[in-house]
Amino acid sequence: MTQAPSTPKPRPEPDAPDLSEGWGEQRSRLRRDLRRLDVLFFLICTLVGLDTIGSVAAQGPQGLTWMAILALAFFLPYGLLVAELGSAFPVQGGPYVWTRLAFGRLTAGVNQLLYWMSNPVWVGGSLCIIALTTWEEFFTPLPGGWKYAAGLLFIWGGALAVVQSVRIGKWVPIAGAVARIVLLGFFLVSVVVYATRHGVHTLPAGDFAPTYAGFVALVPVLIFNYVGFELPSSAAEEMTNPKRDIPLSILRSGLAALLLYGGPILGILFVLPSERIGSLDGFIDACKAVFTVYGGSIAADGTVHLTGAGAVFGGVAAAGLIIGLLTSGVTWAMGAHRAQAVACADGAGPAWLGHISEKHGTPVRVNLLSAILASLLFILALNLTGGDGEKYFAAGLGLTICTTFISYVITFPSLAVLRRKYPSVPRPYSVPGGRLGVRLVSALATAFVAFTVVVLIWPGFGVGWFGTAGSAADALPASFAGQRLRYTLSQVVPLTLFVGIGLAFYAAGARTRREKG
Repeated sequence: MTQAPSTPKPRPEPDAPDLSEGWGEQRSRLRRDLRRLDVLFFLICTLVGLDTIGSVAAQGPQGLTWMAILALAFFLPYGLLVAELGSAFPVQGGPYVWTRLAFGRLTAGVNQLLYWMSNPVWVGGSLCIIALTTWEEFFTPLPGGWKYAAGLLFIWGGALAVVQSVRIGKWVPIAGAVARIVLLGFFLVSVVVYATRHGVHTLPAGDFAPTYAGFVALVPVLIFNYVGFELPSSAAEEMTNPKRDIPLSILRSGLAALLLYGGPILGILFVLPSERIGSLDGFIDACKAVFTVYGGSIAADGTVHLTGAGAVFGGVAAAGLIIGLLTSGVTWAMGAHRAQAVACADGAGPAWLGHISEKHGTPVRVNLLSAILASLLFILALNLTGGDGEKYFAAGLGLTICTTFISYVITFPSLAVLRRKYPSVPRPYSVPGGRLGVRLVSALATAFVAFTVVVLIWPGFGVGWFGTAGSAADALPASFAGQRLRYTLSQVVPLTLFVGIGLAFYAAGARTRREKG
């Protein structure tokens, strides 16, 4: 009697590995103090960046058109992507963990180094220069060494907030979100008052028509305005219920961001002539102009002089803007620094940077190192640009976006890889449409950030090709007009350096990797 061949047993689906092995003591110092409302305020503070409002408005009404298009083509797919990853893999370190599971430790380690480095570049770059410009516009000039002192005070004030425990530190994004809502809301009310008294600039319907040249100029800042959903996931094990709170907070904060961006940009276009809207000070100038309804005047050459209540409201708004800028840097740091600490503890960097403070429950060493780097970059950039704020702003913002988006080019495809690699992992939220939906969402989000990197390194890419209107030279930041090589080097040289640092960090983690096995 022959025995029927046995049916082979199905191979069990792999479970997601526990990446916390080897740093259990560090992990035990984390404190679950982030609730749903905290995460919502965290994301509002992350998404609504006050440093780019002027850059969008400077491109005219088509900026609003492209903002609406990218809300559907990028913001929505990106939100769906992070909602699944954040709820399916709610592990401390967020983006580093997702990339590590998908592509391995080396790729994830270098990728995470780029993601982390974007924060000191941003804080010591565009955030710092706008804060200083705002202070000088509304309060008093900062000659000579005073500008350096004020910049370092801004950087280290933020560092002090970042090192605090999550129970204390979470009040920074809460304060930042409230400051944004109050500042932008008051600005819009003032625009209405200004319009009833002085009228507004007409916006011809044709100016809203999207163009490729406008897209190339706008896509970096618009998409930068729309990123940050993944940051709370870097502190997933400090949240009370990440599987529930991450998807809900992404939905609510995304809707809030659209309103908080669209209204002020439209207000700037109504108040200021197009030729007077600058990338650096567009929002600042618009605030000064509308606050003249409370006291002040606008000279024939456009110079604004605030008096009485106008000067008071101007000062309060300026303080709110500086607070908003500071809290943006702090909130991004709270996420990016935690992910970097996890990477170092996992063997993708020096082990001593993976240390979690027993007193604060935060990666204090990464926080302090980031503040030191931001200080050095601030001093170096201010000297290299000869104190030219516009040039400093353009180079710093471009490098921030470029560094962040290169890391996204690796992180976003991890959604499709992890859906295939770990299909049995419970997913409280899943991207609709099955495998096709996952591939579409991953492809859209990745394609947009990859294209943004190209146009940041080579502004005007594709302009004038195949009959499109415009000149590629016009896409350069105004402060780098006729200096394409100099601008490109301001992006490529630091990026190359950062990749080298990432590889050096990985080499420094060799001992940790051997111990983990």
